[in-house]
Amino acid sequence: MKKGRILSIAISALLVLGLAGCGQKQDTAKQNDASKETKKVIKIGASPVPHKEILEVVKPILQKEGYDLQIVEFTDYVTPNTALNDGELDANFFQHVPYLTTFNQEKHTDLSYTAKVHIEPMGVYSNKVKKIEEIKDGAEIAIPNDPTNGARALKVLQTAGLIKLKDGDLVSKLDITENKKNIKIKELEAPQLPRVLNDVDAAVINTNYAIEAKLNPTKDAIAIEAKDSPYANIIVVRTKDKDQAFVQALNKAVNSAEVKKFIEDKYQGSIIPAF
Repeated sequence: MKKGRILSIAISALLVLGLAGCGQKQDTAKQNDASKETKKVIKIGASPVPHKEILEVVKPILQKEGYDLQIVEFTDYVTPNTALNDGELDANFFQHVPYLTTFNQEKHTDLSYTAKVHIEPMGVYSNKVKKIEEIKDGAEIAIPNDPTNGARALKVLQTAGLIKLKDGDLVSKLDITENKKNIKIKELEAPQLPRVLNDVDAAVINTNYAIEAKLNPTKDAIAIEAKDSPYANIIVVRTKDKDQAFVQALNKAVNSAEVKKFIEDKYQGSIIPAF
């Protein structure tokens, strides 16, 4: 009887401890959920121009809603996504939809876009000719070396009448079907393109890097992407966070009337609101 009573007490104690443990786990889960709901600091990665400039306008709008927007600068097209996926950022703002789709597929990340903000028409720039028609036979033209921006650049050259391409979204220089001027395509990291303008005949440059190099797309480009380009720059978050309150607040702020006016006034058509 004595042994049976001791065993019974021991089992009861274990049950109490087990229930207490479950209660602690539930409390921790509730606390985590509550912390997500009450999140007031938003850490967002962005390219310096124009993304950070636009976010500086967003900052006071979010401040009125009780959020502290902390902007972290990046100068490449890879780290902002890996940092977001790893939880070092809450969001980022530097890329367009085709780039995000390709990145998710190649890097097995789970990132989603939540708001379109602006379009940056890609342009062809040259220090050697003043018109696209002046591009000579055998000219060397530099383009971005990442697949999505490289394909986009080739399509700009096609629209300008320099080459013809196979149909498709993600084309490469191997998909050139007609090249009457024997254009040589040189693939380089996107941030390097403005720096090589003295070394090549022309370069197809993303607008953010063109602006950083003091190049005005509407004045300095000898050919420019159409304004109905599908490459809108977007706010990106981890897919699991899409419905969080801080993300909804961020989406509303970046698509506000204040941001639209800033883009139109500041960039004078070289960057266009996408909302």
